[in-house]
Amino acid sequence: MTPDQLKEVAAIKAVEYVRDGMVVGLGTGSTAEHAIKALGERAGTGLQIQCIPTSDASASLATQVGLDLVDIEDEPVIDLTIDGADEVNPSLDVLKGMGGALLREKIVAAASTLEIIIVDESKLVDILGSKNPLPVEVVPFARAFAQRRLSGIARQAEIRRTPSGEEFTTDNGNLIIDCHFELGIDDAAAIEIAVNQIPGVVDNGLFIQLTHLVIVGQHDGSCRLIESPEKM
Repeated sequence: MTPDQLKEVAAIKAVEYVRDGMVVGLGTGSTAEHAIKALGERAGTGLQIQCIPTSDASASLATQVGLDLVDIEDEPVIDLTIDGADEVNPSLDVLKGMGGALLREKIVAAASTLEIIIVDESKLVDILGSKNPLPVEVVPFARAFAQRRLSGIARQAEIRRTPSGEEFTTDNGNLIIDCHFELGIDDAAAIEIAVNQIPGVVDNGLFIQLTHLVIVGQHDGSCRLIESPEKM
C-alpha cells in the first residue's frame, strides 16, 4: 500500500469513533483530508454532526463534502478531533505544523475531549524533531528578534518560504520559523516552554500530552491502535 492509502485506512478507522450529535474538530493536511471526506460520506447517509476546522483549507473541503461548520466560540468544548501528525514519539507526544496550521490545531486539540491522531508507520519516531524541523509561529513584527532567540535554542532557525520564494503566511497572518535540531529534541516539554517564552512567539508545533489515541495505518490494510494510558 502507498503512504496515502495507509493514511486513508487510518482515517476511515478514526471516523468510526464519531457519533450523532458530536462536535468534531477537523485537522489540516493530506491525512486529515481523508477523514474529512469520510465524514462527508457518513453525513450524506444521515450522520448529524457539527465541525470545527483548523484551517481555511479544511473549512473549504468540509463545505464541499457537505459538513456543517460551527465556530469554536460557539462550541468551546469539542467531543472529538481527528488530525494528522508529522512525527509521533512513544509517549504519544507529537510534532505538527509542516502544513502551517499548528496554532489552530493546538487550540482545537486542547479543547477536545478525545484527540485522535492518524498516521502511517513512517511518522513513528523515537525522538521528536529527528525527521522534521520544529515549526514556530511568530508575529511578523518579531521575526528578526525571534529568529535570533530561536537560533540559540536550535541548530538552525529559518523563515519558512513558499515554493516561489515568498515568506509563508499562516491563516492567522503570522510567519513560521522552522527550527532544526542536530539530534532531535531530547526534552520536548522543556523546549515547548522555552520556545513559547520568547516574546513574539505565538506557539510551536510540539503537542505535549494532548493525544489520547494514535491510529497507525499498516501495510496489510489493518490499523494499530496506540492508546495513551493517562488519557483514555
